[in-house]
Amino acid sequence: MQQLPEPLKAVVDQLSRLPGLGPKSALRAALELLKWPLPKAQALGRSILDLRERLFFCDRCASLSDCNPCCICADPARDGSQLMVVAEWDSLLAIEDGGFYKGRYLVLGGLLAPLENVTSQNLEIPRLRARLAEGRVTEVILALGTTLEAETTASFIKDLVARAHPAVRVSRLAQGIPLGAEVKFVDRETLRQSLRFRQDL
Repeated sequence: MQQLPEPLKAVVDQLSRLPGLGPKSALRAALELLKWPLPKAQALGRSILDLRERLFFCDRCASLSDCNPCCICADPARDGSQLMVVAEWDSLLAIEDGGFYKGRYLVLGGLLAPLENVTSQNLEIPRLRARLAEGRVTEVILALGTTLEAETTASFIKDLVARAHPAVRVSRLAQGIPLGAEVKFVDRETLRQSLRFRQDL
């Protein structure tokens, strides 16, 4: 393949570092950007700079925000007795999009993954301890998923809360068969979880 001009190569190299974009996809994206009118391309560049310069982590919950505290933490109508712990900010967005949860959040910034050298020191555990120490939280809701890393993280947090704040309830999002699914098409692990977390009728 012909050598790319240096400015194009520089953009392709940067874009290919994004998740889901390999060199070919990055090249297609860069070529598309070349077709844009100059003001549109400049606006994109400014938006990327603004993303880095104007967004930061909320001091209370560690979610991304353009104000501190974020709008959720600053909302006096939110229930301060419930603290939902999520791994990443996009999980918070998904729950907020539903509009059914009215408590507060804490974003861990990842999950425990010892094989990848992600330990509790890499997560927002000190912030979690501080929130619990305030004495307002009566329930910690773990919304971490069902991966091995999520299970490890959930166990770590459950033990942490039980040791330091035994009166605080620790719950997790229900796991099991999704709505609209037939039992015969559900995988074995989901069936196991469904039976384990079955509910009274």
